[in-house]
Formats: sequence, C-alpha cells, structure tokens
Amino acid sequence: MVILASGSPRRRELLRLIVPDYACIPAKGGETVPEGTAWSEVPEFLARQKALEVAAERPDDLVIGADTVVVLDGEILGKPRDEADAFRMLKSLSGRKHLVLTGVAAAEKGGIRSFTQTTEVEFYPLSDELIRAYVATGEPMDKAGAYGIQGRGCVLVKGIRGDYFNVVGFPLAETARLIGLL
Repeated sequence: MVILASGSPRRRELLRLIVPDYACIPAKGGETVPEGTAWSEVPEFLARQKALEVAAERPDDLVIGADTVVVLDGEILGKPRDEADAFRMLKSLSGRKHLVLTGVAAAEKGGIRSFTQTTEVEFYPLSDELIRAYVATGEPMDKAGAYGIQGRGCVLVKGIRGDYFNVVGFPLAETARLIGLL
C-alpha cells in the first residue's frame, strides 16, 4: 500500500494522478531543522522526517513525504503568520525571480530514497492594490511564499523555468520515477 504522509489537499489531488489508490496518514511531528542546515537541504530533510515518522508505524508500506519551500535571496519564505506578513512576502517577490524547492522522500522496508526538485518562478511587478486584493482572498495564508500558482495566484506569475507541479508542491514526474512507476 502507498501512504502519503501529508495532509495537503493539493498533494492528495496530485498524487491521485499517478497513484489512484493510496491512503493518507499525515505526519504529526514538528518541522524541526537542525541549526546550520542550508536552505537548499531543508525541504528534503523535512520530507525524509515526515516519511520516516509514518513509516515507523507502517513498515510494510511505501510511505511518501514531501515539503516545499520558497526561497528569495537565500531566505526561506514559509507560510505567512498573518495578512501583513503575506503582504510583505508578496511585495518582496514583486517583479523578481525566486526559487521553489520541493523535497520528496519514499520510505520502504527500512530504507529511504529522496530528492529535491527546484523550479525558478518570476513574478510580474505587483501593485500594492493587487497584493492587498489577493491577500484579502485568504488564499495566501496556508502557502509557502504566500501564493498558490494553481489558484488565484496564477495572475502574479510571469513565468516559470522547471516543473509546474513542483511549484504546486509535488513534482509528479520525478516522484513517479522515485517510487518505480516509470
């Protein structure tokens, strides 16, 4: 049985495209990263942590964990704390390029395999009015970097270089290869 160690509705929907029959058991542990961990290693570290946590309870299953971060100028932009934080993040991304990194891990039979996928995203220059209107929708509040490319946030994005599904939060093509579907 394939287990998704995530409660993300987006990841649930996406995984169904490559694995129609799976169970969802979200990892409950905190997202703690050791001091000094490079930003480029954070998503894969957290994905492995999530997969291993659930695999400890389900050792005979294939457990997939994932984590996504948005990085601007070497700083991780997590989920916004409040609307002011969402505004700040979106203002900092306005007219600029940033990176979206998703780590994916697959734990099975005591072993673990993982990877990190990176996609470059460029935003249009955004007016304060547009940012405020987008923040008011509530969409940015549960998303790394305060936007969702698959939702209303699509109008903020000028272009991407890399895997679109990675920006949504689950790089499907590489995940399919990781778990042996391709």
